[in-house]
Amino acid sequence: MTIDANVVIAYLAGQQLVIGTLTELQRAGIPLFLSTVAEAEILSFPGWTEQERHTTERFLEENFTSIPFDRTIARIAAGIRRTTRIKTPDAAIAATARFTHTPLLTRNARDFRKVPNLSVHKI
Repeated sequence: MTIDANVVIAYLAGQQLVIGTLTELQRAGIPLFLSTVAEAEILSFPGWTEQERHTTERFLEENFTSIPFDRTIARIAAGIRRTTRIKTPDAAIAATARFTHTPLLTRNARDFRKVPNLSVHKI
């Protein structure tokens, strides 16, 4: 399953529904993919101390498979943007889900409703 940045942010904020959902997915052995674009969004929070940022980086490394925003995914994202006009970070995350052939787990399904051939699960 591809994970949107807002899901990880909610997890880190202690939202129990999100924590429970990600825990269950891990217990079920479902791979959790995280776009490097989503990772950049997560790690861009300016209020963290260096230790908090380091702890978050370690959490991401230990719990998610990082999917680089490479040329292939960039081209998928460009195609999504041409047809839907969604923001580039959302197009990159949607492209990651398409590339990995996995559903996208998000807290804001509205951002992705225009993307064809994308299975979106709202939490």
